[in-house]
Amino acid sequence: MGHPFTLTAIVERLKQQGVPARLVGDDTTVTRVASLTEAEEDAISFLVNPHFKKQLSQTRAGAVIVSADDACTVPHSAIVVDNPHVAFAHVAGWLHGETPPAAGIHPSASVDPDSHVHASAVVGAHCVVEAGAQIGADCWLGPGSVIGPNVRLGEGSHLVGNVTLCHGVNIGRRVLLHPGAVIGSDGFGLANDAGRWIKVPQVGGVILGDDVEVGANTTIDRGAIGDTVIGDGVKLDNLIHIAHNVKIGAHTAIAACSAVAGSAIIGQHCAIGGAVGIVGHLEIADNVTITAMSYVSQAITKPGVYSSGTPLEENAKWHRNFVRMKQLDDMARRLKKIESRLAASEHLDETKNND
Repeated sequence: MGHPFTLTAIVERLKQQGVPARLVGDDTTVTRVASLTEAEEDAISFLVNPHFKKQLSQTRAGAVIVSADDACTVPHSAIVVDNPHVAFAHVAGWLHGETPPAAGIHPSASVDPDSHVHASAVVGAHCVVEAGAQIGADCWLGPGSVIGPNVRLGEGSHLVGNVTLCHGVNIGRRVLLHPGAVIGSDGFGLANDAGRWIKVPQVGGVILGDDVEVGANTTIDRGAIGDTVIGDGVKLDNLIHIAHNVKIGAHTAIAACSAVAGSAIIGQHCAIGGAVGIVGHLEIADNVTITAMSYVSQAITKPGVYSSGTPLEENAKWHRNFVRMKQLDDMARRLKKIESRLAASEHLDETKNND
């Protein structure tokens, strides 16, 4: 069961978030969110995709978040907004948001006396907070999390559990780190000495801006020299690897299983699909979308949507096409010869006509 809210209270809180909203119909209390087909009177739902519009008139939801065009179709109460998906995200967070335990340090936690933990923070079971670490107001460290030496954790940040912040990492405010996230592990720095790999010390750090979210088992390497920097509002999905000295601009989102190699620079407001590979030392402009399974091997200088890769097809057909791809150079050379001969023939005909 979620936290109960009246529809009037929801409308007021949406306005406080800068979301213009109005209530159509009776005020009522809702305690949870649900889909249009599964909702009952105690639930609130929303409509974004026109494909589900036929379900709207039949829903039993106590309220539905809709745009103005659909308000007349709602059988009960409606909250009318410009962007129902954004409004629903806020409402779902209020109804189903976790309530942190009372402030304090669990008896099983190990907190170095040379660290500073704000009185309003929560330090969960079996956490470790090392010397020089600073834990801000209203932070919540879930069980098993490790805060390394000289880490700074901004106010209102939440480590869900088993999160590791390595030494010197600087985390902004209201950052959400999911289980298994590792921030500030060593980058992959190696020097080759006559066939033997010699580790290059990674002496930089990691800076996460405000309102960043990092998914489960995602890793962000510390810089080799200088810092790896993740901008405000960046959202990283599960199982992502961000290598040393990468810089990601504000409000960029990256989906699961993607990897960004060292020193790549990604702009602001980019959207990168799942399992994308980005090579190091290149730059991607602001407002770029890269579709899933793409391989980025060169800079992207203009906003837009970019894709690479070969879509799935029958194995036999794929083999035929792969053979043809290996023949492209030869085909291009032959085509160039044919074009040259045609040009020469046309020039000869033109000369004869002029004579």
